[in-house]
Amino acid sequence: MIKAAYIHIPFCEHICHYCDFNKFYLQGQPVDEYLDLLGKEMELTLHETPTDHLQSIFIGGGTPTALNERQLEKLCSMIKEHLPYSEESEFTFEANPGDLSEEKLKILYDAGVNRISFGVQTFNDELLKRIGRAHRAKDVFHSVESAKRTGFENISIDLIYSLPGQTLEDFKETLETSFKLNIMHYSGYSLIIEPKTVFYNLMRKGQLPTPGEDIEAEMYQLLMEEMDKHGFRQYEISNFSKPGYQSRHNLTYWNNEWYYGFGAGAHGYVNGNRISNHGPLKKYMEALSQGKMPIIEKHHVTVKEQIEEEMFLGLRKTDGVSISRFIGKFAENPLELFNKELRELIDRELIKVSDNFIQLTKKGRFLGNEVFQSFLK
Repeated sequence: MIKAAYIHIPFCEHICHYCDFNKFYLQGQPVDEYLDLLGKEMELTLHETPTDHLQSIFIGGGTPTALNERQLEKLCSMIKEHLPYSEESEFTFEANPGDLSEEKLKILYDAGVNRISFGVQTFNDELLKRIGRAHRAKDVFHSVESAKRTGFENISIDLIYSLPGQTLEDFKETLETSFKLNIMHYSGYSLIIEPKTVFYNLMRKGQLPTPGEDIEAEMYQLLMEEMDKHGFRQYEISNFSKPGYQSRHNLTYWNNEWYYGFGAGAHGYVNGNRISNHGPLKKYMEALSQGKMPIIEKHHVTVKEQIEEEMFLGLRKTDGVSISRFIGKFAENPLELFNKELRELIDRELIKVSDNFIQLTKKGRFLGNEVFQSFLK
């Protein structure tokens, strides 16, 4: 059963220096036509592969809240028309601090959106300028307060560490400031320099002074310690929440479950197939205008690949990989299937096996990618 839907809105008013997501400057783009065709994609997909009920819907981008009020209303009513969800479903919108007017917040709240995720990244205004963000620290407080006034209780923010020129003290101050928001969820990611970004070009010219691996590891250690100290449980390598506020949508990915992906450049996992949509707007929209699905690639995931994914996605979670769930899914015991790999990782103190779970150790969290690589045969 398909439990979740991701919807991509690829428009931004500013392009951040580190971002490699599928996005386009908002000005002059055929936004209304895009939304119409996005609705058509939902209709065609649900007709072909229906589901009874979605546990989560996540609107990402780009910047979904860069849409104007009328366009936001249009998007929300399309979702209501085509996707089966209820008040119990988690319904998330990504937003930039400073983008959400009181009117936009009310439109989202009235449409049943019950979770807002703000892309904050840092509370250091100089660093925000350096990474190409348009908002400043004061905008975060204003936006979070406005969201709470509207009725939103489930609010999350993203933070990025190991930014160019960032010190450990800078990051400590960002964390201290962030806890004053009194919110329920945090995501904390180390900066990854991706090709085709401003930062990648600067790095190639030797003009990007990043803190280095040792400081990055210290920042991650600090992130885990401070979150724990403030009552946020680390339920995944990069995610922390108050009890009951884990992101159900992201858990869909880490539990290796099926989900729809709608929009230009979106990815889905439906009925055992990993599906990728056309990224360029023109190609995405042309396909749907002709009544065709905008799919560029469809890959049927073999049992071998499913098993590998179950391990490296599941190990991202603090709870780890459930042995009984794995056996129920694949009729194989992971302790036997990966006996050699597990023994080596246990010897290196990177994973532990306890009761029904295979889990990363604290040391293993710092070397996650190395651990995940062990299960790719």
